Amino acid sequence: MGSMGRTVAELVGDRWDDHRPGLWFEGRWLSHHQVAAGAAARAALLAELLPPGAEPHVGVLLDNTPEYPMWLSAAALARAAVAGVNPTRRGPELARDIRHTDCRVLITERAHLPLLDGLELPGVRVLVTDTDAYSALLAPYEGAGPDASSATAADRLLLYFTSGSTGAPKAAVCTQGRLAAAGRSLADQFGAGRDDVHYICMPMFHGNAVIADWAPALAAGACVALRRRFSASGFLTDVRACGATYFTYVGRAVQYLLATPARPDDRDNPLRLGFGTEAGAVDAAAFERRFGVRLVEGYGSSEGGAAIRRTPGTPPGAVGRAAPGDDLAVVDPRTREECPAARFADDGRLLNGSAAIGELVNRGRNPFEGYWRNPDADRARRHDGWYWTGDLFYRDADGYLYFAGRTDDRLRVDSENLAAATIENILARYPDATAVAVHAVPDPVAGDQVMATLALRRGAASFDPAAFAAFLLAQPDLGTKMAPRFVRTADRMPVTATSKIHRAALRREGFRCQDPVWWRPPGERAYRRLREPDVERLEAEYRARGREELLRGRTPGPHRG
Repeated sequence: MGSMGRTVAELVGDRWDDHRPGLWFEGRWLSHHQVAAGAAARAALLAELLPPGAEPHVGVLLDNTPEYPMWLSAAALARAAVAGVNPTRRGPELARDIRHTDCRVLITERAHLPLLDGLELPGVRVLVTDTDAYSALLAPYEGAGPDASSATAADRLLLYFTSGSTGAPKAAVCTQGRLAAAGRSLADQFGAGRDDVHYICMPMFHGNAVIADWAPALAAGACVALRRRFSASGFLTDVRACGATYFTYVGRAVQYLLATPARPDDRDNPLRLGFGTEAGAVDAAAFERRFGVRLVEGYGSSEGGAAIRRTPGTPPGAVGRAAPGDDLAVVDPRTREECPAARFADDGRLLNGSAAIGELVNRGRNPFEGYWRNPDADRARRHDGWYWTGDLFYRDADGYLYFAGRTDDRLRVDSENLAAATIENILARYPDATAVAVHAVPDPVAGDQVMATLALRRGAASFDPAAFAAFLLAQPDLGTKMAPRFVRTADRMPVTATSKIHRAALRREGFRCQDPVWWRPPGERAYRRLREPDVERLEAEYRARGREELLRGRTPGPHRG
């Protein structure tokens, strides 16, 4: 990113002396001017707190409170970068995220302090926002005004984590210029203006909330409304209270909203648009029928290297077409040749998946700005002159793109990218297992669920589901979304001719295999045997949502490595 273009710092400065409502939170309003003043005070404080010569990075471990956008704005003014710290991470893995991004200051709140107990964070200054000490620390700087004159478009502003096959999350870099441009582009695309209210109910440590919700609001001069944590039952109450007109989502959130009891006045709301991913055509249509709100689906690699837009006329099951300016292609990674167009049966089944499925690449210019101190990951993502998304797609004869999976052992659970290797390393501690394999099975609605296969040691008693559940609870680094939904137990692990775990076979069989399978039904903590009636009910749910095809052993297609 060059030095041309507007900066986020300038967008923050634009709101000085703007006394319209700028931020809504739990029934209280702040003006745009008050938000800009709060950002300026925090920027001045940050300049004092950062040690000389240290990377200007501040970790933010917060729920969606007003402090979060103020610290994003403060970082822009101070030419610093925010590392969004994921509160679903635990123990040493959480400490690793903070240390890896060279954070010398960590902003948190009392609710998250237990996550930091016992962590080794040398040289990290922790500020707790909802304390008198924090208020006293800020007080001397409260007269500061926003000075955007020194900020440049090339300044790092975000370090946001995305998972990969190596297990350790990678911190993608986003500069002020890229975030400002993305915000302006989305504001223009959706016609966002000064009178709009952007409701942010997705967590702000994710790119979804910051890039697709907060940044367009900042670019348009729109108001922002915050929800501390997503609540399906509180969604419409919030939307009506703050007058929200726009929100972003991930697929699971849409399902949760549809699962709330329907009311005659559901369509009585000010929303005009939702933008997100993974809702699926069935749930998107149901959402519009019930709430009168159109959902616009999109695809974008987390790092910003490729984007697909859903437009009117997009066929069922397709994501959309390439965004303007992107030269997207589906290629065989081994040959770098473009894959042939997909062919479909009359019932919509893909007939030539082994040939048509390949990795999605962007052969044109793209805004990917690399990972923080991870050159190997940079090279894997950008090589041979192309940006490699790591996602498998196929394309029909009209150029519409269809998502087909991932090139490595990644899982996307409740919109969190997880690495199979990370979960395997934790499950390998289970004393009755001699080998562990973790892979994704499709979720009936969107994304994946975690399935683990355990090869039990000889002499072990039969699998004890209660003991296994207790083992999981005792693992300090098991994230809240890592626990397997399904557990397959076997005498030995299936292997390939080269004695590697036969992951493709495990994925193909999923939970419909000959070995015993244990599962945790949604909303339950205990594991129990998966019986044939359970399988039939699950298959019916997949069928009802148009995702039964994903259970039929889809060929995952070529992949690197």
